[in-house]
Amino acid sequence: MWVLLRGGYPLRILLPLRGVWMGQRGLPRNLVPGPPRRRYRKEALPALEVPLLPVTASEIRQYLRGHGIPFQDGHSCLRAPSPFVGSSQLKDQTGVTTSFSLFIDKTTGRFLCMTSLAEGSWEDFQASVEGRGDGTREGFLLSKAPEAEDIEEVQRIWDRAIPLWELPDPEEVQLARTMFGLNKVTDDTLRRFSVRYLRSARSLVFPWFSPGSLGLRGLKLLGAEGQGDGVHYVETTIPRPGAYHNLFGLPLISRRDVEVVLTSRELDSLALNQSTGLPTLALPRGTACLPPALIPYLEQFRRVMFWLGDDLRSWEAAKLFARKLNPKRCSLVRPGDQQPCPLEALNRGLNLSRILRSALPAWHKSIVSFRQLREEVLGELSNVEQVAGVRWSRFPDLNRLLKGHRKGELTVFTGPTGSGKTTFISEYALDLCSQGVNTLWGSFEISNVRLARVMLTQFAMGRLEEQLDKYDEWADRFEDLPLYFMTFHGQQSIRTVIDTMQHAVYVYDICHVVIDNLQFMMGHEQLSTDRIAAQDYIVGAFRKFATDSSCHVTLVIHPRKEDDDKELQTASIFGSAKASQEADNILILQDRKLVTGPGKRYLQVSKNRFDGDVGVFPLEFNKSSLTFSIPPKSKTRLKKIKDDNGLVAKKPSGKKGATPQNSETCSHQAPNPYQPDTSKPSR
Repeated sequence: MWVLLRGGYPLRILLPLRGVWMGQRGLPRNLVPGPPRRRYRKEALPALEVPLLPVTASEIRQYLRGHGIPFQDGHSCLRAPSPFVGSSQLKDQTGVTTSFSLFIDKTTGRFLCMTSLAEGSWEDFQASVEGRGDGTREGFLLSKAPEAEDIEEVQRIWDRAIPLWELPDPEEVQLARTMFGLNKVTDDTLRRFSVRYLRSARSLVFPWFSPGSLGLRGLKLLGAEGQGDGVHYVETTIPRPGAYHNLFGLPLISRRDVEVVLTSRELDSLALNQSTGLPTLALPRGTACLPPALIPYLEQFRRVMFWLGDDLRSWEAAKLFARKLNPKRCSLVRPGDQQPCPLEALNRGLNLSRILRSALPAWHKSIVSFRQLREEVLGELSNVEQVAGVRWSRFPDLNRLLKGHRKGELTVFTGPTGSGKTTFISEYALDLCSQGVNTLWGSFEISNVRLARVMLTQFAMGRLEEQLDKYDEWADRFEDLPLYFMTFHGQQSIRTVIDTMQHAVYVYDICHVVIDNLQFMMGHEQLSTDRIAAQDYIVGAFRKFATDSSCHVTLVIHPRKEDDDKELQTASIFGSAKASQEADNILILQDRKLVTGPGKRYLQVSKNRFDGDVGVFPLEFNKSSLTFSIPPKSKTRLKKIKDDNGLVAKKPSGKKGATPQNSETCSHQAPNPYQPDTSKPSR
């Protein structure tokens, strides 16, 4: 069998041992003498966390029954007796056996023991139950202890911070309350949630206490900076965001609580708890992600209400998170003028209990009427810019055409061989990722190391090999991006790729998947000897995934062979018309340069299902930073076109009454002549 070594930190190491389950104290791995080593917080997918064969809830139940393990079926998890604790730990102070403390995620099979805090994959659990002690997977995938330097820094900051009401200067107290909007939040509320204030940084300090009274594990500092007439808030977490899994308010939750309100900010949790008296929890990363590791802590609640914010992005995040927690028990507070974020509602004197009573159920039947949709339609009409999606910061002309990057869409991207498709699409995705769009990269043509090097160069806007002393600084900033990579390379089965993408959406709340490229996945398809039929099946699978998972998929497809003197069109995409029909957006990287801009390529938007705007705009490749940028003072700025048949809108003549060929207007018209250019970006 195996024995669990438990220490003061939630580090769990499984070691082979004959006999029964028992608990002993062990030494945290970071305290073991040895040379210092650099931490790597990001993981490649599907390494380790993605099983070769995905497990289903039915298979988990069948396995537990086959081994005589009793279990209870919960909302998102199965509950079973934990083999990681001794018999004495399964009883409370009165000697009564406690409820099942092992939670197994129905979607991924990952487990968490609430008593010992041991966690791991489904394969780990099977190995433990079956007594396999091969030692090849010893101690992996279990919670890591906080780094020693993090613990020291956390304790140092916490000791220096003091309760807000203990500040000696009343004016400083009032200024802090005003900056953070806490004028109506009482000292009792701040005391109950153990909120402190760090004077040197002018920041509120929110603690992360480990379950089981294991002490202080981390902190979140919320700083306020004046920005014009408003206030800009800056969050800093210790440890870094990827390892910060604090459900703020969890120590105040009782076993008898059956409903909870989830918020995206700690300040909102304070306001809600004070105003309604309901249990409230703040998600550690706001609307960006709901880590599956936190789901077991929400299993006890029969009703979960989401009140994440006052914008459309918060509404979309609430619907996505509700899928993880079982939509049938979830309710959502719809953003609106009379339903702002909880802290603002408290400051405006609104009735927060009444707003919660108006929360809408997250689950609905397969058939709905317009009466059930009218509020969502009104929300989209009232928030046109938010509905358009996340806007690019590096490609303003792309915003003018596509309006933004939206969930649930399929974008097909193509371009001639060697034109820089991978280089462009990496910057295209990096732009969105830098704005908080959780991104999963599937690079089947080039290695992840080379891709990461290109993206890091684009992120730093310069070649780091010429300034290696700044590598750690840029690498640390790049590491904090919500960016993940699949470890596939070369030909792969579409079923394996889709399973990995679904796993990533569930675990990391991925909003954007980039597949580069389609042709490299077609070798393993056995559905038909016809490559066209195989490609149609793959495109359909990606289309279905994008819609069902509310995730944007960018699919790179090589074009068919065309004459060098012809421009690529929608019909140039390799395969049948399936790809162009299923796509919401079609982008073509044209390799034919404008005469007025030597060395430039241009991007053509030949399909835009959102509002129909299509057109072209120039790109300029910067070899030192591997980026495509738009000249700030270019007369060939943006050119809209009527269709994708190669007929570009001509510049209107100067005659009176003359009208342009295209009915759409634009600020600048580009001339038609093109000339070849020999410069090529690195692939």
